[in-house]
Amino acid sequence: MNLQAALPFLLPKAIAWAERESQRIANSGRALTEREQKLAREVGVTRVEQIRIALVDALPLPDDPELRAAALQTGLLGSDTAGLTLGYSIFVCEGYETVRLLTHEFRHVYQYEQAGSIADFLPGYLQQVVEVGYANTTFEKNAQAHERES
Repeated sequence: MNLQAALPFLLPKAIAWAERESQRIANSGRALTEREQKLAREVGVTRVEQIRIALVDALPLPDDPELRAAALQTGLLGSDTAGLTLGYSIFVCEGYETVRLLTHEFRHVYQYEQAGSIADFLPGYLQQVVEVGYANTTFEKNAQAHERES
């Protein structure tokens, strides 16, 4: 799939999917512990009380075939991905709930806060993913720079 050409058509679907999944976690995910709140504040999150975490066996994939294919092609979602942040909602795969992963994902929450919303964050993020690859985006490099080990 030519992701550069497909992005304008996939973006509204990606935003709608992300907003639905975020709301699902907001309704059923767990709140942060005091220690996790401290870690989130340390990486810049302002509204730590809004963060919710859902522990899952595997990250969800979009039902839409084109959106799912694009997510897998870019490496955004797949068997190697242990966490996914959508606004204040974070998916974490069972067994990967480490300080390092949490601080990485909390930094993504900060990035969403700075953008203002999922709909404001995703266009720039996904454009970078398409242009330079998932691991090379400024967003991923920034999140990696804020990872803590303990």
